[in-house]
Amino acid sequence: MDLILSFSTETWILVAISLVLLYLYGTYTHGIFKKLGIPGPTPLPFFGTILSYRKHRVDLLQLMINSQNSEETDSHKAMSDLEIVAQSIIFIFAGYETTSSSLSFLMYILATHPDIQQKLQEEIDATFPNKAPPTYDALTQMAYLDMVLNESLRLFPIAGRIERMCKKDVEVNGVFIPKGTVVMVPSFALHRDSAYWPEPEEFRPERFSKKNKGNINPYVYLPFGAGPRNCIGMRFAIISMKLAVIRVPQNFSFKSCKETQIPLEIDSQGLTKPQRPIVLKIKLRDETLSGA
Repeated sequence: MDLILSFSTETWILVAISLVLLYLYGTYTHGIFKKLGIPGPTPLPFFGTILSYRKHRVDLLQLMINSQNSEETDSHKAMSDLEIVAQSIIFIFAGYETTSSSLSFLMYILATHPDIQQKLQEEIDATFPNKAPPTYDALTQMAYLDMVLNESLRLFPIAGRIERMCKKDVEVNGVFIPKGTVVMVPSFALHRDSAYWPEPEEFRPERFSKKNKGNINPYVYLPFGAGPRNCIGMRFAIISMKLAVIRVPQNFSFKSCKETQIPLEIDSQGLTKPQRPIVLKIKLRDETLSGA
């Protein structure tokens, strides 16, 4: 089963822009199309246009559009058309692509480490017997799940590097950094540096046990960055991934097959991703399970 769509970054950007523009065209009250002299959309039978039900929508894209038409624009800076498109693309890449890729890497890890997969499934079954729906309180108490997810993010950090622009001249440990300099933190390299991680290429969830976690330097483990400008969606992403990791292994087991690439060859240009799509075999844990 192909767990990562083999689209290029350029294709994803084109798809994202197309979806955003299609939505904006459906509203038509948005200025970008009126400025270009493009006529409004023809209502569809039974459905009408997006404009007919936009008042009932409460999502981030609609809120951004509403900010331009709000009577309270004097109290804040309205977003431009370009800013709305740019933010919408970021929502897709930062909120979807990163999480889905991280989960794909994690499923690969489970398939190639059946002992870890079994231990994780045992914790899931004990915490949520009879495939009970997960609860937030129980989820946050799952120690082994937390260890497995953290180690997967160490081995495969989606952001292979973190870049920040220096806002003023500064000297750090005797090194002068002038204003405007782009400073890069190589998180992928730090996560696999043997000076900080014994046998860094090995997948060892125990690195993040309660006993060992306190010994980890917070600035050599940066899957979400660090400091006041770290990933704003970090907690949401972690909870989302944990929910997926609970629900899928509750019902399925992952196994490697002849098409599975071992070891996995990584492309760390831009977002961390495999050079070829991940292909795994999926098996129902309960052969009597239906509708999964």
